[in-house]
Amino acid sequence: MSPLYLHHFTSPIGTILLVTDAAGQLRALDFLDYRERMDRLLARHYGPVTLADAPTPAPLTQALGDYFAGDLTALDRVAVATNGTDFQKAVWQALRTIPAGQTVTYGDLARRLGQPTAMRAVGLANGANPIGIVVPCHRVVGANGTLTGYAGGLERKRWLLAHESAAGLPLLAQIAEKRHRFGA
Repeated sequence: MSPLYLHHFTSPIGTILLVTDAAGQLRALDFLDYRERMDRLLARHYGPVTLADAPTPAPLTQALGDYFAGDLTALDRVAVATNGTDFQKAVWQALRTIPAGQTVTYGDLARRLGQPTAMRAVGLANGANPIGIVVPCHRVVGANGTLTGYAGGLERKRWLLAHESAAGLPLLAQIAEKRHRFGA
């Protein structure tokens, strides 16, 4: 395994930790207050790793800055590389196809993957996502439209969804409609 580098990015929802490889591909993203969890995920995916401090690659800084400034497609430009099972990688790839401003349920995602009964497995893969925000697991909601777990905390998930909605996308109305349909 080539060396991995640790970077810090200041965002409106807290300091974000970024781990990149020598090619500048994003390997992990988490919040400073969840550093221990990020370290566990890295160990699980890569074995023992030593993170060297380095300047954040300019394209990554630019994409994150643009996203938080309102360009919700900016994160599509971020190159990612993850280790995980084939199923996890398929889920993470499917997450990147959910447009900003839209949400899907775990069941929706399972159906997209051609495995309509795999909602729980999709949920587990979603929870093991090492690159939150860029691999937008925050866009997955419960079957009744409620906000379910998010590794960075539900307040951050709520903020991210509101941010995407504030950019002119009908996300919060979509969540309200799902709640209405399911009687929540």
